[in-house]
Amino acid sequence: MADLNYHHLRYFQIVAHEGHLTRAAARLNVSQSALSSQIRQLEARLGQPLFERRGRALHLTEAGRIALDHADRIFEAGSDLLSVLSQASVARRPLRVGAIATLSRNFQLNFLKPALAQPDTEVILRSGSRSELLEALEMLHLDLVLTNRPPETDGPTPFIVHRLAEQSVGLIGVPSLDRPDASLLDRLQTSPLILPSRSSGLRTGFDALVNRLGAEPKVAAEVDDMAMARLLAREGIGLAVIPPIVVRDELASGALVEIEQLPEISEVFFAVMIRRTYQHPILPELMDRFELGPERS
Repeated sequence: MADLNYHHLRYFQIVAHEGHLTRAAARLNVSQSALSSQIRQLEARLGQPLFERRGRALHLTEAGRIALDHADRIFEAGSDLLSVLSQASVARRPLRVGAIATLSRNFQLNFLKPALAQPDTEVILRSGSRSELLEALEMLHLDLVLTNRPPETDGPTPFIVHRLAEQSVGLIGVPSLDRPDASLLDRLQTSPLILPSRSSGLRTGFDALVNRLGAEPKVAAEVDDMAMARLLAREGIGLAVIPPIVVRDELASGALVEIEQLPEISEVFFAVMIRRTYQHPILPELMDRFELGPERS
């Protein structure tokens, strides 16, 4: 069996990062036809197509993304090759995870703990909006996306959605804001509140609750970042409408208390993937740690 041609692999790496044959050819100072020929030879050697063309741009296939992971590791090694070999280092396979910017950091850490403990797995965590992360997942730049709102079921991409956990939502604040004899309606109308932004599912549930109760809440702040809501609650700005997992450490220490659980409001955490031939081997273990089952869209 012929050895892998690393000259071809280097050309592939440049094309993959440029995403465009013309720019890659100019960078490498070779003709486009010669560059195309090198890529075709590499694809023939690997037995897999590495790119698909969409308009004028080149996009990596699933096999192309895996090949690029290996190419980056090979060429990044460079001058460190001898020391790496002498230390018998274990190759680390990246797990690329996207998490929406508003998602609880405590939940993300809890979910990723098994992967972070694996010596052969490198966790690459990217934060962003739900739409941009799902697009990156579809383009095979991510292995999964963590979100609190699943993708629409009528889209063209066959997303696989795992319901990982469901958390109750409460009014959480510093102990001095607790009034043991107050009713829920009284708390909602007289206590300063830290609310999720109107674009969130939590806010939709909260607005429905206050409408049913006929309450007119006193809003101290609206934030779309759970970490900021946590900080505001710790400062005593008001009672935060958040899942307890967001402030798990503060609840354990007594710095914050859950003053009241809000009825009929919860936050569900989802992991979104797409069907792939080469899934990261750690993913089944991550999913198995949670009790809620998968849903397909």
